[in-house]
Amino acid sequence: MSNSPAPLEKVLDVTAPARQAIIGLPASKAFADHRFPLTPEGAGVLVDKGFRVKMEAGAASHIHYSDEAYSRCGVEIVERTETLEADIILYLQPLTVADARAIKRGALLLTFMHSGDEQVDVMRILLKRHVIALGLEMLTDTHSRRPFTDILHEIDGRAAIAIASSLLADAVHGKGILLGGVAGIVPCEVMIIGSDMAACAAAMSAIGLGATVKMFDNNVYRLRDAMHRIGPGLMCSSMHPRVFESALRTADIVISTHTEPRCGVVDSEAVNIMKKGVICFDLTNKPGSAFPSMQVIDLDLASPSDNDTTAPTRLCYINAGNAVPRTVAMALSNTFTAMLDEILVCDGVANALKLNEGLRKAAYLFLGKCVNREVANLLGERMVDINLFLQFS
Repeated sequence: MSNSPAPLEKVLDVTAPARQAIIGLPASKAFADHRFPLTPEGAGVLVDKGFRVKMEAGAASHIHYSDEAYSRCGVEIVERTETLEADIILYLQPLTVADARAIKRGALLLTFMHSGDEQVDVMRILLKRHVIALGLEMLTDTHSRRPFTDILHEIDGRAAIAIASSLLADAVHGKGILLGGVAGIVPCEVMIIGSDMAACAAAMSAIGLGATVKMFDNNVYRLRDAMHRIGPGLMCSSMHPRVFESALRTADIVISTHTEPRCGVVDSEAVNIMKKGVICFDLTNKPGSAFPSMQVIDLDLASPSDNDTTAPTRLCYINAGNAVPRTVAMALSNTFTAMLDEILVCDGVANALKLNEGLRKAAYLFLGKCVNREVANLLGERMVDINLFLQFS
């Protein structure tokens, strides 16, 4: 009998390899918004999880990352059209009509819900192409928190104080003063209208720099939460007219954030009693509405010379977070990787929407139907309950 090895049967693998979902990262075409959703490290994490990531050449230049940095993490550098033909598109700015037409039929679009009149044509095209669109600001977690909204508000608050401190210290265009006092010198006063995430972030940063901080809101429970979170260095008050007016007169920095119900709008009469050279920030959902009589400066486009203490009018700064787009990208990367990992684990978008109530609440377009009341009213369409689709799909 021969001692030579005998051939054995081998099972032939006839199953097709699983197709990798493609994530598209187009460059921002907005004039005043250069935020980007992923850093190279964040994109690399998604590649390691099994996604293919395609980025438009030069898309991350505004956050000072080169195409090579992304390539080293496994990202494919391609033309814009190819990013719009991906299965999942991450794009934070409003789409153009041309971009909407280039999106692949049935793709998943992760963006902020831009529902202005100028977006009507874009949304109609997305409806015809059966795109699944999720508004990131509406997405909630298991504790009903809004991770994308909260992280951007926190960045807005901290950025506002950092920028205000720099503007005040500017010896040419500002007052040439420190935000925090030193021995024998009274510190600057920071007045914050509202007590949301942005307000608390601004208060913590200002107190950390040594400023005196006064927070105003008619929601006493939120003020109490803010005091517990920040500590005794924070002075809180309801919007009593005399106390509010007194704070406006002496404030070096005034920051307005979102309040419910809307209150604390500083009209032209109130503006006239404010200090000359006061630094004002509008961090509300409608930038510029908190100080309607002031000249608006978009911080995504501003330069130090825009802040002129000799100017006859006071200035209102908006989009504080846009001035630090790299920090925004790092923060959003953490949130995007967690969300996309959940979609991957659920084996598809439809399953993820079925299993995750927070994702369902964020959907405003779903396979040719409006599933959000605001969008349905904007387009003149009938709103359909997304749960009906998912129940029978």
